Amino acid sequence: MTQKIIDFRSRPALLDDFYGAAPGTASFESARWLNRRTGSTQDDHFVRSLTVDGYVAEVRESGIHRAVVVGRDTPGLRISNDRIHALTSPHPELIGLASADPQTTGVEAAIREVERAVNVLGQKAVNIEPGFGAPALLPDDRLYFPLYEACQSLGVPVCLMSGPTTPDLDFNDPAAVGRVARAFPQLPIVCYHGFYPRADEIVGVAFRYENVHLVPDMYLFAPGGRRYVEAANGVLQDQFLFATSYPFRAMRQTVDDFLALGWREEVLPKLLHDNAARLLGL
Repeated sequence: MTQKIIDFRSRPALLDDFYGAAPGTASFESARWLNRRTGSTQDDHFVRSLTVDGYVAEVRESGIHRAVVVGRDTPGLRISNDRIHALTSPHPELIGLASADPQTTGVEAAIREVERAVNVLGQKAVNIEPGFGAPALLPDDRLYFPLYEACQSLGVPVCLMSGPTTPDLDFNDPAAVGRVARAFPQLPIVCYHGFYPRADEIVGVAFRYENVHLVPDMYLFAPGGRRYVEAANGVLQDQFLFATSYPFRAMRQTVDDFLALGWREEVLPKLLHDNAARLLGL
């Protein structure tokens, strides 16, 4: 592998039981189940990331240049921005992303936390998960607009996560992403999980709005994932980013599987590295 690679969505198992931090528990078995569903050939591969050293070594050995470590701020799972900073800051291979939930903290507190995460902790983007809120909301709910405005002013992307694990798939609607993109044309929007299974719709949104970027990550290998490949090989080549979604898919296997999908040679550096480097200001 001679290409530089940025993995735009990665989390070591040690962060939480949800990621497989507790072998022998129902959560651990759930992590193994999701790995099987997304095609990992070794469903408990992630045990190596129960230590920071094991995780960083796996990043290096997988041919990944930088791994973007995503925190989470939802009622069901909170991993603080400070914890992400403590994990990533000693390791040049790791890049930290902030998370925010204005439903829980209030809008003003969420904006202050985003500003602190970016300006003090040096985190490169902000992860928001409206469909996992209490109650679940769409990304274009007006509650989030001040947060989008803050990120646009700070010059950092917003990452919206929604896929088939969104508790109510009514809140997995790409049309809402289009409305945000139209309202904030200078805001880079990254769609984690590619809003799968609505591949056709999110591809259409990204076709219309050049500030929308797609990260199908582990769902690139799910039924219907070829639609993302077709789009990224053509008109969306500057709006598509590689990610493993580790620990729910193995790193090295995902790199190898990705390279076998039939990419045009001139497109591959953009997908693996250049688009992510541009969005993150690296």
